Amino acid sequence: MSEELPPGQRFYALDDLLGAYADTGFDFTDTAETPGPGLTSYLRIAARDPSRAATAVQQINDLLSVGLFSEEIADEVEYLPHIRPPLGISVEDCLRVTRDHLNRFLQDPTKVPPMNPQNNWEWNERFPELGRLLGGYFHQDFSDFYDSHDEALDEYISEVLPEDQAKTAQEISELLAMVTSDQELKTATSALGLDNRPPRGMSHRQWLQHIHQKITAAS
Repeated sequence: MSEELPPGQRFYALDDLLGAYADTGFDFTDTAETPGPGLTSYLRIAARDPSRAATAVQQINDLLSVGLFSEEIADEVEYLPHIRPPLGISVEDCLRVTRDHLNRFLQDPTKVPPMNPQNNWEWNERFPELGRLLGGYFHQDFSDFYDSHDEALDEYISEVLPEDQAKTAQEISELLAMVTSDQELKTATSALGLDNRPPRGMSHRQWLQHIHQKITAAS
């Protein structure tokens, strides 16, 4: 199975999981009883699609069966985020602890307490299409390419498939329902790739509502 995949893809679900750890400092802080902040973020996202956690378990088992330092998977492991285990504990031991948490989670994913995203990784996993819009069109070099926010938005509408635009509009609605304060919206949109302010005279909420209206009107 894995030999047929290009390098870096044998452990794609594990890479995704470890990305949550990387975004919270690269340190492995899970205990046998309690997941740390990285895994907690991952579980909130996986609760929306538990199959990704099941795949991560399978890939952890695959890695442990071969051996972390096996030449067979050396190129694959090189692609993974390198998480720092506590002193005296191996990476393999950490992965076993993570696997135990994932297996308990898979017994009843509905037990994960809901909470707004707590880090950049989680915001982007929760709102991927909105992240592609904000990070792809309203990045730090925005003013080098566009004369206005609406010009950038018009280009987005002309380039992106209608079904992806519909997903973006849906994510905007979900984000506005989830986040009550403009300060948290600023935090969320910054995590999603927004590197400049909304148009003059608009709050983050008003601008997102404007984007939603333009996208839905164009579809």
